[in-house]
This record gives sequence, C-alpha cells and structure tokens, in this order.
Amino acid sequence: MPRPEERVGILGWGAYIPRFRVKAEEIARLWGFEPSVTKALWIEEKAVAAPDEDAVTMGWYAAKSAIKRAGIDPSLIGCAFVGTESKPYAVKPSATIIADALNISKVKLSTDMEFACRAGSEGLRLATSLVASGTIKYGLAIGSDTAQANPGDILELTAASGAAAYVVGPSEEAVASFEGMVTYITDTPDFWRRDCSKYPMHGEGFTGEPAYFHHIMTAVKLLMEELGLKPSDFDYAVFHQPNGKFPLKVGKRLGFTKDKILPGIVTPWIGNTYNASALLGLAKVLDSAKPGSRILVAPFGSGAGSDAYSIVVKDRIEEKRGLAPKVEDMLRRKKYIDYATYAKSRHMILRNV
Repeated sequence: MPRPEERVGILGWGAYIPRFRVKAEEIARLWGFEPSVTKALWIEEKAVAAPDEDAVTMGWYAAKSAIKRAGIDPSLIGCAFVGTESKPYAVKPSATIIADALNISKVKLSTDMEFACRAGSEGLRLATSLVASGTIKYGLAIGSDTAQANPGDILELTAASGAAAYVVGPSEEAVASFEGMVTYITDTPDFWRRDCSKYPMHGEGFTGEPAYFHHIMTAVKLLMEELGLKPSDFDYAVFHQPNGKFPLKVGKRLGFTKDKILPGIVTPWIGNTYNASALLGLAKVLDSAKPGSRILVAPFGSGAGSDAYSIVVKDRIEEKRGLAPKVEDMLRRKKYIDYATYAKSRHMILRNV
C-alpha cells in the first residue's frame, strides 16, 4: 500500500545566511576557552545577523527563493509555518508577517511552530501531511533563527543565524519526492529556557546522550526498517548540526561513510543555525545532487525529538538550481566582525534611552 507522503515532494528550496561572521577562536579567547575546544567541536566561525535582520527577514528571504524555484503563484500556497526559537515578537506570529510580504493567500493555515531546533522540520512534516491529505495543494515550511547563547557559555561558540525554506506540493511537480518519514519523540530535558530568562540553559554532555544520538539514531533506524533500506542505499546523509563533529559521529554509528555526510555539513563555517541547521544542510545537497540520488535527512530538536526523511531527487531539479542563490554562494559571501560588533549587533549590550 502506498505511503501518503509518496504523493508529495519538494517543489522549491531556499536559504539565507547573513554576511557577518565572527571567528570562534575570538570568542574562545575572550572567555578563556582552550583552543582545543573549537577543534573538538569543529567550529571555525559563525554567521551573525545584522542589526536589521531577524528570524522574520531571514525567513522571508529563504521563502522567496523557495517560491521562485517552485515556479508557482504564491497565492496558491495553503499553509505557511515558521519554526523558530528566536521570533522577534513574544506574542505575535512571524508566519503572518512573512506570508503577507510574499503575497500568500489570506485563506490559509499559518502559525509559528515551537520544538527547539526541530520546529522547522515539524512545519515541513505538517505541510507535507496537508498536501498528502488533499487539504491543500501547496505548502510552505520555514526554519529561521538568530540563535542565542549566554555570553561566556560554550554554546556561544556555535549559536548562529540563518534560514531555510521549502515549498511542498504534488510529487509529479516536484524536484525531489518524499519516500518516507518517521518521527520519534520523548520528554528529555537536555535544553530549555524558562519564562523571563533571556538565554537558554543546557545539560552539557546530556545533550549528546541520551538526547541527540538516541533520538536521531532511533528515528533513522525506524525509517530504514519501514522502507527496507540500509545506509548503502543512500547517496547523502544530512543530520542536525549543533557542531561539526556530532553529525559525523552519529552518521558513523548508523553506518554511513564520511563521504555521504560531508556534502551536507555547513556548521563549521556558519555555526548552529538551530531550526535552519539540517534544513540548510539539505538545501546544500539539493544545490548539487544528481537526479536519482537518495537523501537521508534527520533533524533534531531538544526536549527532545527527531524526524527522519528519505527523499529521492528527480530530473527537473537541474532547471531550478540557478533561479536562486546557492548555499555555497552564501558561505563564500562574508564579512568578518569582532566580538564587540557582534555583541552590539545581537543587542547583548543594553543601554538606557
């Protein structure tokens, strides 16, 4: 019996990475971290949103590129979901701002999703399900974050800014089709931010096991079992990237070779973009993957849960790539700033006015 998601595919994808970068070694030096820490995490630098950039502006840019690649009238999009940990308004949806700016239909489902770094993927799963059920024809899912970290916390080495967006619709119109998807979730308190707290807290090593590794590995194993696939059947494997080392480690545990994981890794050069992390990795792969390639994508969100997708690239992807900036283009487009400029840009320095 066909799986419902087989009727759905990705029509367009888009990304946004801010131009500003701050070197991880500068953050480490300022707060007294040993140089070995940045090497252990495999983090070289991170992308920093400019003062006039936030989760909304970055999400809008990524979504605009996705719609352009999809080649559809935005008024036909029946849902717009935004996954973020850093929305500019505590009480006001970001999704409505982006949707109106893109001229998406006023008759739509629209909301902000919350599930740590998995919220963007959660939006993708919901949009896919709505298309598969016939409720809507096209859906938009966005992951966008200006990731935050307490100054001096080790998380500050990686917490970064970026966005990715996907338009989903009928498989026959798609550049890549969903073959299967699985979600695995438990209540694991590895990362949290209480009400009125400015910065999130985390459980140090607890965020690796039993959070990150257990959830991703379980979701991926369930997916492969359901589809009758094994690691060698995939051409690419994209995992959530809290740092550069974790996706390599979890991929190795699952039986994926390094050459299948490296094409989707972006974190060492832009940091952990939270809800955009795995989705940016997928975008980077779609920018170059050949038709017929099978891609495994496994986002993760603290709290904790993981999705696992099997996606097969189709022939029409070749005609879509040049319609919007590629992830590699944005990785190369950068301007280095010092820690003081970074702190000012991210409003870490407050003043009375």
